[in-house]
Amino acid sequence: MKPSYTVVLGVIGVDAHVVGNKIMHFALEQEGFQVANIGTFVSQEDFVKAAIETAADAICVASLCGHGELDLIGFRGHCVEAGIGNILLVVGGNLVVGKQDWEEVRRRFENMGFDLVYPPGVSPRIVVEDMKKELALRKR
Repeated sequence: MKPSYTVVLGVIGVDAHVVGNKIMHFALEQEGFQVANIGTFVSQEDFVKAAIETAADAICVASLCGHGELDLIGFRGHCVEAGIGNILLVVGGNLVVGKQDWEEVRRRFENMGFDLVYPPGVSPRIVVEDMKKELALRKR
């Protein structure tokens, strides 16, 4: 039986890259997730509002223009202020400008409060499987 989790999916900031968003949407739905895809050009406030409205289990954020690090400062804090501080936060894509050491980038986003952090080109299957495992642990 497939899990029944709800996830808010979108692309943060002034980023119009929609292909990866659509691929993740499809991958999540194929595994039984209810997906509230809020599209591109999404603000932190819109992610949080959508998560509250849908009683989401997770927020999955993409950034492909490289501005993710700036666009996501304080994101976990916004979730805490809104009463959803324990929500699973997932982020992936081209999160920073230029070539940077991936492990350092991953650590920075984890320190910002993201639970799962993925590099450009990660397989959607890996993201979905990791999300299922993490959400199952949280339901215990």
